[in-house]
Amino acid sequence: MSQKIESDKLFIKDVFQKWYRIPEYQRPYVWGDDQVGELLEDVRRARESNPQAQYFLGSMVLQKNQRQTDATSYEEYDLLDGQQRLTTLFLITAVIRDLTPASNGARKKTCQDSLYQMANPDDNVPERSRIVFDIRDEVRDFVQQFVQKDGGTLMQDQLKLLAGQKDGDTSVRHMAGALLRIHAFFAAGTPVDAFFPFLRSNVLMIYVAAEGLEDAFHLFTVMNNRGIKLRNSDILKAQNLKALPKADRAAQAKRWEATENHFGEEFDVFLSHIRTILVKQKASVNLLQEYEENVYHPREFDRSTQTYHPKPPLLTKGKATFDFIDRHYRHYLALFDQDHFSVAQSYEIDNQLTLMRLGLEAEHWIAPLLAFYDRHGNQRLMEFLRLLDNKVSADWMAALTPTDRVQNANAIIQTIESVSDLNTLFADPVFQFHATSLRSVFDGEVYGRRFARYLLLKLDLLSHGHTTRFQPPPTLSIEHILPQTPDVQSQWRKDFTDPQREEWTDKLGNLIFLSRRKNSAQGNLDFTLKKEKYFKSNIELFSHSVRVFQSFSTWTLNDLSSNHATVVQQLRNCYGLP
Repeated sequence: MSQKIESDKLFIKDVFQKWYRIPEYQRPYVWGDDQVGELLEDVRRARESNPQAQYFLGSMVLQKNQRQTDATSYEEYDLLDGQQRLTTLFLITAVIRDLTPASNGARKKTCQDSLYQMANPDDNVPERSRIVFDIRDEVRDFVQQFVQKDGGTLMQDQLKLLAGQKDGDTSVRHMAGALLRIHAFFAAGTPVDAFFPFLRSNVLMIYVAAEGLEDAFHLFTVMNNRGIKLRNSDILKAQNLKALPKADRAAQAKRWEATENHFGEEFDVFLSHIRTILVKQKASVNLLQEYEENVYHPREFDRSTQTYHPKPPLLTKGKATFDFIDRHYRHYLALFDQDHFSVAQSYEIDNQLTLMRLGLEAEHWIAPLLAFYDRHGNQRLMEFLRLLDNKVSADWMAALTPTDRVQNANAIIQTIESVSDLNTLFADPVFQFHATSLRSVFDGEVYGRRFARYLLLKLDLLSHGHTTRFQPPPTLSIEHILPQTPDVQSQWRKDFTDPQREEWTDKLGNLIFLSRRKNSAQGNLDFTLKKEKYFKSNIELFSHSVRVFQSFSTWTLNDLSSNHATVVQQLRNCYGLP
């Protein structure tokens, strides 16, 4: 560490002698009833078990800053980790203040001083809230009205309305819910007179603070905390907000949070797609380093001098980054979250995207798709999707290495950016694949291969059509029509010799989708019984499976080989194979 690290354990009464800030880059307050209730119950059980013992509640990772308010200078801590827990303690204190009768003025003052400190210039104490929420204006207003104001937590009807507003601010919604949960906890019988002194004097937290953001973040990454952790994206957000004028930060933070809320825990994955569009190389380090070293400060190696030289940035920090991410977020919504039927009078685009998302092994195809949409929008989008799907899936089935497959996808991005004419783009060799390998895959044993599910989804889509949405059920199971191990006395043993079963059982022509529940019920039934039972129950039906059962009244070698030839030809047509 390049700077001095500050660390100490603090009882809760001392925690709220310091001043904290929830920075713009922090995620919202998201603790629900379960997390709030668990914290309250933990403290209650600890007191009841041993009223004299100390109870460790958790840790905080902080960035230490020197602040100036009028003539008062003081230390303030940006909260990198521990926000959810500290905010909950803040809310608990407000509820206890409002549950304390006016006759107990000392306790009410103790609570109020823990929430909002009046100025004392003689002791270098500023007037301000113990926790300043930079996340949103809505949050600051909520805290002023319902937390800092004496009696604010008693406005139960208003809190219930705010807690139930699904479209409202995330932090406000959860804070309102937390206040209601805390009130319910004490209403259930836990005495404030016993709980509050124990919370203040026996419950403790550990904090670790560094002066620099990078050092503080390093501390955060190496500590094991039980709360909701920061992600690489949170720090990336902080770095870009710092590059903005202060007046612009709130608006840009709100744009970022809208994207973050959409993706949830997959937000870092989306940012990796954005990085790929810019860098067009496989990632070699973590997301933060990728942006710092390969996006904002790229270098190239000069072999003649054996040294690195800086290159122009692919993107600059601040507004340019926010704009780039937001633009591609809008592309993502247009592609995956909006109905294409109104444009194409068909669900073909939507269905193709469903196939790719459900069937393909990895998501390295999303970056080329976003890059294409950024340049061409809906123009010949379906043609591009077919080419992209065929290339990505063919590389996978041809057993190219993951590195080679990613490099091929990145080459598509490069071609998209260098070729403006769509006819030229679609004819580019970048979309070519190993046709011989693919023909061998289609004709060979497919069951047990990782791409078997994808091929059956593709066949199901081909039989489905595009007048309705392609929506496979969540429980998919691959069924052998000719069973893998038919009963000795079954018709299967009469219709197929052992060598025939060995050759044909795991081929595409013998495989269909059933629901998992249905698959277990089919077992080794003879074909006529299997067919009868399949159509008898009112469960999910798969278009390809239905086609097979409707087309064949028996399942002999001739039937199986005929169906196999049909499905193989369907796939060859899809991939443009002779």
